[in-house]
Amino acid sequence: MQKDRKVAINMNQWKNILAGMGLSLLTALLLTAAFPPYELWPLAFIALVPMLVAQYRFFTRAWSGMAYALGIGGFFLFFMSLGGLIPFLVWLPAPVAVIAGLVGWRERIFHERTRARYFWLVGPIIWVGFEMIRGLVPFFGTWGFPAYALYNQPWLIQPVAVFSIYGLDLLIVMVNYTLSLGVLYVLETLGEDSQHMIFSQVSLQRVTIGVGLALTAWTALSLVMFQPNQGTLTVAAIHPAMQVQDSEDDYRLEIMFDATRHAAQRGAQLIVWHEGALPFDPQQTRTIELQELAAETEAYISIGYIVETEAGLRNESTLLAPFGAFLSVFGKDHPVLFSGETSITAGMDYRPARTEIGAVGTVICYDIDFTDTTRKVANAGAEVIAVPSFDWPEVAPVHYTHMVFRAIENRVAMIKADVGFDSAIVDPHGRVLQKVITPQAGVLAILVAEVPLSPGGTPVMRLGDWVGWIALAGLGAFHLTDIGMTIMRSRK
Repeated sequence: MQKDRKVAINMNQWKNILAGMGLSLLTALLLTAAFPPYELWPLAFIALVPMLVAQYRFFTRAWSGMAYALGIGGFFLFFMSLGGLIPFLVWLPAPVAVIAGLVGWRERIFHERTRARYFWLVGPIIWVGFEMIRGLVPFFGTWGFPAYALYNQPWLIQPVAVFSIYGLDLLIVMVNYTLSLGVLYVLETLGEDSQHMIFSQVSLQRVTIGVGLALTAWTALSLVMFQPNQGTLTVAAIHPAMQVQDSEDDYRLEIMFDATRHAAQRGAQLIVWHEGALPFDPQQTRTIELQELAAETEAYISIGYIVETEAGLRNESTLLAPFGAFLSVFGKDHPVLFSGETSITAGMDYRPARTEIGAVGTVICYDIDFTDTTRKVANAGAEVIAVPSFDWPEVAPVHYTHMVFRAIENRVAMIKADVGFDSAIVDPHGRVLQKVITPQAGVLAILVAEVPLSPGGTPVMRLGDWVGWIALAGLGAFHLTDIGMTIMRSRK
C-alpha cells in the first residue's frame, strides 16, 4: 500500500515536471512569435507568464531552474540560432540555458524566503541587469531584447529616447511578472496545498495598480513625444542582389554605378552603398571613376569598402562629396568577432562629415546591435547616419529592427544599405519609411525617402544606458542579498 502510494506520488511529480516543461517551452514559442517575421508584438507582454507559472507552480524547488533554462534557452534556440551557418551561434543556447537555469533556481529560493514581496520588481531587475551585461559583450550585443518586438509601433516606443531600450525592456518584463503574480495568486488561493503560501500574501491590487500606472504613463508620454517632422533631405539606399557581390569587380561596379544614377534621378542627395561594396580603398584605387560619378549625380555617396593590409583588416566607409573630396573615414566599431572579423581602425574617429546637406555620420552593420556606437556618432554632431551592412540571409527579418531603436535613442535618421537582404530607411522617430527584406537575395532595389535632419539632444545621448546600469547594480545587490541570506540561514 505504501509502495503504491509512493509510485503515485512519483507519477504525479513527473506529470508536473512534464507540464512545467511544456509551459516553459510555450514561453519560448510565444516570445519568438512576438518578433518578425511573425509580428505578434503584443505577445511580448505575456510571453513569460507560462514559464513563471511553471517555475513556481509545477516544478519543485530543486527543478525550478528548468523553467528558465527551457524558456529562455529555448527562445535563444528558436530565435538566435542561424541554422548551422555559424557554429558559435548554434551552440549559444546551451550556455544561456545553463546560466538562466541557475538564476531561476536562486530567484525562486529568494522569493520563497521573502514571501514574494519583491517578485514584481526583482525578476525584471535581474532580467535587465543580465541584458546590460549582454549589451557590453562583443559576442552578444542586444540581440533578442523583448523591446525589439515593438519596432513597428512607433506610437508606443518614443520614451526610449529618455529611458533607452533597457527602460522599455524593464517595463515589458515587469508587466509579465505582474500578470504572473496574478495567476500564481489565484492558483495559490484556490489550491489545497497551503504549505508554501507566498503569493497569496502579496498585495496584488497595489502591485497591479502601480505597474498599470507605469504602463499608462509610458504610453501617454510616447503619444506626446510622437510628433515626427516632415523630411527635408532625400536619401537613398542601394540594395544590390547577392549575385552582384559574387561577380567580377567591373560588373559589380557597373551595377552600383547605374543604381546610384537612378537614385540621383529620383532626387537622392545622400546615397549609401553597402558594407564591403568595394574590395579596395576608393581613395587609392579607381578614385577618378568614383569622383566622376559623384560629380555626375551631384550626390554625396557613402561607400563601404574592405581592405586587407599587413597590419590587418580595414572595414571602413568613406563619404565622397560631389566636388570630389573624401570627407570622412569611419572604421567598423564592433567587428563580428565570432566569425573571425577584425577591424584595425575601430573606434578611431566618430566625427561626422560636415556638408552642405547636413552632418553625415556613419556606423557599420553590427554596430547597430550595440547602443554605444550610434550614441558616440550622434554626440559628435551627426544629423543623419549612414549604415552600410553585409548581413546574413537568416537575420534579414530581424536585424534592421535594431536601427529603429538606435534612431529613437539619438533622434537621428538612419539609412541601412545591405548587400542584398535587409535594407531600410528610418526617421528620427523610428518610423520605417522604406524597407526591402529579401532573405533569398537576387532582388536589386533602390530605396528612396525624405528624412528630417535632427540635432539629437536626447537624455539617452547625455546619460547613456542609465536604466541598464541601475538594473545591473540591482542585479549585484540581489546576489549579495541572496548570499547574505544563505549565510545567515546556515548559521542558525
